[in-house]
Amino acid sequence: MPIPADWPSTEAEALAEQERLRPLVEPTGEIGTVAASSVPAGDDRLIAGVDVAYDDERDLVVAAAVVLDRATLAVVEEATATGRIAFPYIPGLLAFREIPAVLDALDALTHRPGTVVCDGYGLAHPRRLGLASHLGVLTGLRTLGVAKTPFTFDHLPPGPERGDRTPLTDPVTGEEVGSAVRTRAGVKPVFVSVGHRIGLTEAVETTLALTPHYRLPETTRHADSLCRRALTALTAITVNGSASDVN
Repeated sequence: MPIPADWPSTEAEALAEQERLRPLVEPTGEIGTVAASSVPAGDDRLIAGVDVAYDDERDLVVAAAVVLDRATLAVVEEATATGRIAFPYIPGLLAFREIPAVLDALDALTHRPGTVVCDGYGLAHPRRLGLASHLGVLTGLRTLGVAKTPFTFDHLPPGPERGDRTPLTDPVTGEEVGSAVRTRAGVKPVFVSVGHRIGLTEAVETTLALTPHYRLPETTRHADSLCRRALTALTAITVNGSASDVN
């Protein structure tokens, strides 16, 4: 899909957009943001994961959205979207590379999930607007971020047992921006942060419900696998064709 015409193209434009959107984040889940807007509510029985894979040499990105049944963690639906990379690689602005393709993948779904899990950050971001928060504000959906690393934030190691957690804090302000959460006993933690329309306790509980067997949520595992497989298939096609064929 083409990059939106009004999408930021410079670092200054992206920073300004983050400042504009940051006050719109609802970080507790207590306010009926969707009900008060024209955005249709999602199905709370369903939860989705989104992820992206890149082919920088061909300037391509593939996004995947996979919907699971919250009760059984069975896959209900999956979709992919392919497009040009929307923004250069700049730490703290990765959402601008990923969101156009992620929105296209979500739009391709016939089911609208109640919650979306992002492989990345929400409020655990220098300007409190990581991918999960950015995506939540744009879609109106409940979102949370589950990251593999703590980015620039501090934490003490959580206890060794599944479910143990410690605060993830901003070293400059001391603000708690998320949690380091042990999803598997004796395995390194993941880093959970609020995206939009969800509180941190619920975000942690959701992450634990999605990790019955592995360190990463089932939503992320399925989305990661799907976007990688789709990119491999796309790369095989474009080797003998034109990259413009994906638009």
